[in-house]
Amino acid sequence: MVPNPHPNPEADPHPVVDASGLSVIELRQYTLRPGRRDELVSLFDREFIEPQEAAGAAILGQFLDLDDPDRFVWLRGFTDMTARHRALTAFYGGPVWAQHGPRANATMADSDDVLLLRPAPAGNGLVAPSGRPPAGTPAPDRFVSATVWFFPPGRNNGSELIQQRLLPVLRRTGPAPLAVLTTETAPNTFPRLPVRTGVNVVAVLTSYADGEAHRAHVAATSAHPLVRDDILPAVQREQTAPPQLLRLAPTGRSLIR
Repeated sequence: MVPNPHPNPEADPHPVVDASGLSVIELRQYTLRPGRRDELVSLFDREFIEPQEAAGAAILGQFLDLDDPDRFVWLRGFTDMTARHRALTAFYGGPVWAQHGPRANATMADSDDVLLLRPAPAGNGLVAPSGRPPAGTPAPDRFVSATVWFFPPGRNNGSELIQQRLLPVLRRTGPAPLAVLTTETAPNTFPRLPVRTGVNVVAVLTSYADGEAHRAHVAATSAHPLVRDDILPAVQREQTAPPQLLRLAPTGRSLIR
């Protein structure tokens, strides 16, 4: 993660972190046992962020799924697959996970819905505020959307439609995406943590002031003649399943917000 070079904080009151150096990103969706989400969020934000980053991971975002009270979504990045293996080995074999991992696992019904991704060529890198809020910071009043499109493995047509044709319209009709990610096809070298295989996805993450701003952006994009009459029908012909829309609320310590 490469900080934006503004040594004088008064010169740039909103410094950003350029995460374009991260070539591997996990999108992790956890289904939790009923009523346990607040417990996991508190534990995660208090105990798991700094130790993972000390091991070599970048903790990019932690979110509440607004459509499922028992779902926790988060993003973790690495410079490459070798760094991922090294960081995961160090963290999950270390004292913090030994102490707090059993309590975290006790909140989870399923933690295997994990997409292994990489930045798409059409994206601008993933950016987020560089200063992480301290533990106990209230959750920001922000809204993050993540739309995941599913296409046949081994075919690039759908991915190219999203990157080359839909993204330019998204940038004209609303805020530019924070990240555009596609499937990382390298084998999972840390099998202790499963990832979804046999998938081919494009994920687009965007931050909004609130849910209404997101709805307005979706409406403006959907109503654009090129999208309505050409791009979306072409995407629908390529996709293997309807896109997944994640409507997310960042936690107090999430960098992405």
